[in-house]
Amino acid sequence: MTTKYFWRLAPLIFVVFWSGGYTFAKLGLTYIEPMTMLAVRYGIAVCLLLPIIFLFSRPWPTTVKYWLVLMITGFLMQCVYFGLSYLAFKKGINAGTAAVIMSLQPILVAALGPAVIGSRGGRHLWAGLIIGFIGVALVVMSGNSLGPSPWTAVFLALSALTGITLATLFEKWHGMKTDPMIGGFVQYIVGFFFLMPVAIMTETMVIIWHPELIISLAYLVIANSIVSVGIYMALLQRGDATSISSLLYLVPPLAMFIAWTVLDETITKLALAGFALSAVGVFIVVKRSS
Repeated sequence: MTTKYFWRLAPLIFVVFWSGGYTFAKLGLTYIEPMTMLAVRYGIAVCLLLPIIFLFSRPWPTTVKYWLVLMITGFLMQCVYFGLSYLAFKKGINAGTAAVIMSLQPILVAALGPAVIGSRGGRHLWAGLIIGFIGVALVVMSGNSLGPSPWTAVFLALSALTGITLATLFEKWHGMKTDPMIGGFVQYIVGFFFLMPVAIMTETMVIIWHPELIISLAYLVIANSIVSVGIYMALLQRGDATSISSLLYLVPPLAMFIAWTVLDETITKLALAGFALSAVGVFIVVKRSS
C-alpha cells in the first residue's frame, strides 16, 4: 500500500478500531481491575513496540523538550483519558453512553482552540456545545441497558473527556513533529510507571485469565494502543485539530453497534434522540470551523 492510499484509509481504520475499544475494555474489566488492566496493557504494548522501533530504526528524542512533550501527552492520554474511562466502566457506565460522551471532544477542541492554539471561535461553538451536552444528558437518562448510567461513572467519563481534549490541544500547541511509533512507546512507558503503583496501592491485582480477557487485551493492545493511538497522533500532526477530532463523531454509532453485538446492550428511542442531538451539535461546530 502506498503512503498516499494509506493516509486516505487511515481515518477509517482509526474510527473502526477506536470504536471497538469501548466494548472490549468493558468486556475485559469483568476479569480484572481497571488500573491493573491498563498497566498490563501498557506493559505488553511496550514489549511489542520496542523491537519494532529498533527493527525500523525510528528516531529517538534528542532534546529534553522533546521527551517532556511526549511524556505530557502520554500522561493526558494514557493516565487521565484511559485511566478515568476504565474507572467509569468499572463503576457501571455503558459502552454506548461512554462513546456518546466522548463524541463531544471535537466541540470542546473547537471551543477551547481559540484560547489555546489561536484557532477561530464564535457563538456557533457555544451553541454546538450546549446542543451536544443536551444530547448526552438524554443518552445518560435513557432506559434499558444503554442507560441510565450511574452518575459517578458519568462524572468519571466527562473527566476522561477533558484528558483527550487537553492532549489534542497540547499536541497542536507545541507544534513539534514527533514520530508516532516513538510517541506511542513513550506514552505507554509513562502510563505503565504511573498506573502500576496506583494499581498496587488501590487494587488486589487479581487477574482471571479467561479467554474473553485475553481477546480483550489483544484487541486493546494491537488495535487500540498501537494502531488507533498511533494513527490519531499522526493525523493530528498532519491536519487541523478540530477536523481531526471530528472523526470521533463517527465513533458512537459504530461503538453502539459493537456493544450491541458483543455485550448485548440495547438502544432506546430516547438514546437515539440524544445521539442525534449530539451529532447535530458536533456538525454545527465542525461545519462552521472548517
